[in-house]
Parts: sequence; C-alpha cells; structure tokens
Amino acid sequence: MMPLNSVGDQEQISVPKKRTGAFIIDDLVVSFLFMAIFWSQISSLRTMEEINLFLTENFLIIVAIKIVYHTFFIWQNGMTLGKYLMKIKVVSLRTGEIPLLHIAVARASLRIVSETFFYLGFLMAFFNPMVQTLHDKLTGCVVIDA
Repeated sequence: MMPLNSVGDQEQISVPKKRTGAFIIDDLVVSFLFMAIFWSQISSLRTMEEINLFLTENFLIIVAIKIVYHTFFIWQNGMTLGKYLMKIKVVSLRTGEIPLLHIAVARASLRIVSETFFYLGFLMAFFNPMVQTLHDKLTGCVVIDA
C-alpha cells in the first residue's frame, strides 16, 4: 500500500462522526470488560464513598484494560470493535499499513493522556484536515474508512 501522505486523497480519511461513534462503542466495551472482571466487588458497593474508593483503588487496572484493549486490536487489524462497527481503521501515515506493536502501544498510552486532560487531544480531530487526534498525530497514524 502507498503511504497516505503521498496520496493526498482526503476521501479516505474518516469523518469525525464515525470516530465519535467508535469512541463511544469502545468505551462501552471497556466498561463492560471492567464490570465483568470486578462484578462480585461492584455488586456489593452501596454508597458513593465506596464507589469512589473502589474506582480510585482500581484506577491503574482500568487504565491497563484500556491500553491492552486498544493496543491489541489496533496492532492486530487496525480496528477495535467500535472501529469495526463504524467501518474505519487506523493506519500508519508513513506506510499506509496497520501500526506495528510499539506504535499501537504508544498510541493507546497517549490516548489515555488525552482522556485525562479533558479530552483535549480528541478535540484536535475536529480542527485538523486529516481528522487526527493528539495520539494519531504523535504516533504518525490516521484513521481511514475501511
């Protein structure tokens, strides 16, 4: 496949609406995974204080689940479940191929940084001609229609 930056075909680039849909689906999937793993503990929580304490104590596990989920699926086929359902995929701008493992890990990790800072890294996509978020830009990736 030819590198995307040399093609210049803007019609291949995914629209923000599809990316937003994929984001919502993926967050639901990760939430269900977390709930399935911790159901016995979650079902016993009764007060907001207990819930907050539980989330605080398990914050790193939540982050790890998100990183593993996004890394694995982007590395394997360029698509998470959300991207698959929205018919979009992540590719390297340089090669036009799905990202290598180290790029997928970096992208998933930087995605967490964007979430932590009020989703500002995601907002970049709405003002970027290639609809790139911060984690796309820093890892040299772009999301295209599949």
